[in-house]
Amino acid sequence: MRVGLEARAATRPKGDPKTPSSMWTRAYVRLLLTGDVACAVIACEVVLGVRLWLGAFIPWTEVAFGLALAAAWPGAMAMAGAYRKRVHGEGSDEFRAVFNGGVTLTAAVAIGAYATQTMLARSFVLGTIPLATLLTLVFRHRMRRRLHRRRMAGEFLRRVVAVGHRESILDLVMQFRRQPYHGMNVVAACLPPVPDTGVGGSVNGTANGAGGGPGAGMDLEIDGVPVLGDFTNVAEVVEKVDADAVAVAACPELDGAALRRLAWSLEPRGTELFVAPALVEVAGPRTSIRPVAGMPLLYVEHPEFDGLRGMVKSVFDKVVALIALIILAIPMLVIAIIIRSTSEGPALFKQTRIGRGGREFRLLKFRTMVNGAERLKALLEHENEHDGVLFKIRNDPRVTKVGAFLRRYSIDELPQLINVLRGEMSLVGPRPPLPEEVARYGSDVRRRLVVKPGMTGLWQVSGRADLSWEESVRLDLRYVENWSLILDLQILWKTWGAVKSGEGAY
Repeated sequence: MRVGLEARAATRPKGDPKTPSSMWTRAYVRLLLTGDVACAVIACEVVLGVRLWLGAFIPWTEVAFGLALAAAWPGAMAMAGAYRKRVHGEGSDEFRAVFNGGVTLTAAVAIGAYATQTMLARSFVLGTIPLATLLTLVFRHRMRRRLHRRRMAGEFLRRVVAVGHRESILDLVMQFRRQPYHGMNVVAACLPPVPDTGVGGSVNGTANGAGGGPGAGMDLEIDGVPVLGDFTNVAEVVEKVDADAVAVAACPELDGAALRRLAWSLEPRGTELFVAPALVEVAGPRTSIRPVAGMPLLYVEHPEFDGLRGMVKSVFDKVVALIALIILAIPMLVIAIIIRSTSEGPALFKQTRIGRGGREFRLLKFRTMVNGAERLKALLEHENEHDGVLFKIRNDPRVTKVGAFLRRYSIDELPQLINVLRGEMSLVGPRPPLPEEVARYGSDVRRRLVVKPGMTGLWQVSGRADLSWEESVRLDLRYVENWSLILDLQILWKTWGAVKSGEGAY
């Protein structure tokens, strides 16, 4: 018991209140509510100010409407679900809720004005609510960035008990630690119970100080996370470590009935329950639950790579690439001149890569290494710092001084806009692999080749060269399985921050 209490104290994050996450969650919601009201007030003042500047007469009814709008705005956000705890900090649900709240309020005002024959200036209504929506979206984005920074510092984290097999829990722990801004901190684990062997009594025992054993006492911890129980006493472990949530990894022992009983045991304390299904890489848009014969069945649609959506992606890629090339033509010419003047060799580096369907193409980049660097690769194989099939050296001696700067900010990849314009690459997609890498692919990894490789992707915004081979593959496969134009836009937005930070660029 003493060991368990010490583990509990050691894993409590900074700023974590006595009641796990409820106190900071309530304070965060109050801050959001105050900011939303301020956004509505500012929107009203801006629209009224513009109308006064244009010489329009402002009746008192519109001033009163502005005050009523500021008071109703958080109500519209609440009805749309913008204050639900699960939408804060991740995903697009929060921003979708803000947008839906704005649309709903606009419709309600229009219908109410028509039903009561109230005369309101259309410019005021059509200007105030959209502006309030825009300001609220910007405010929510800034608050999310602030929340992410606090979570990176170890604050405002949910304390999670992971339930499942050792390998699944280990993967869960590694994912949460790699991306702490999601706010999940695994503080304890529960493994499957091991049956009594009949030799010397039960093998479960109490080696870890908890009722029930941690998998026959063989695993007292998983990568620093203490194993405090098994599937039969999850609620007790939650109580002991003061957890906010339970994350269940897919395993055959926890079927529907077992999960139902687990949810019932957590209900009195209000502990959240997360279930990671076997289809963990398939996102919501491709899945739906439909009742069939009284049973809820999970339907999984096939990803769509061609057709209208594929054509829209192709047109979007080529239009953006063309505009970018026109804007960046002179800067790219200057970069080429600097490369040629500081080291021997051409400004552009051409390399054979594998594209969609396994077809080869010539990838273009600004040359960042000494001329003939490919011939020196064999001499540096023993210094490879990467696992899997990738070859990466943090301080590669072949990289020139100018090349190091270009790599730091991914400027060397700008010529790939020509590859995008040719239709060989996309703006967003999996990392373009080398032929020798593809030759070592397993059957699952070849799934990366069903879409065009991209200039950026989930791998670019998640750590780049710092990622392990398995993590890089997992992110690429996640993109392939869940591609959408909205996801592309999100990745392009995040790429700017990744490039600016330079994390994993070498």
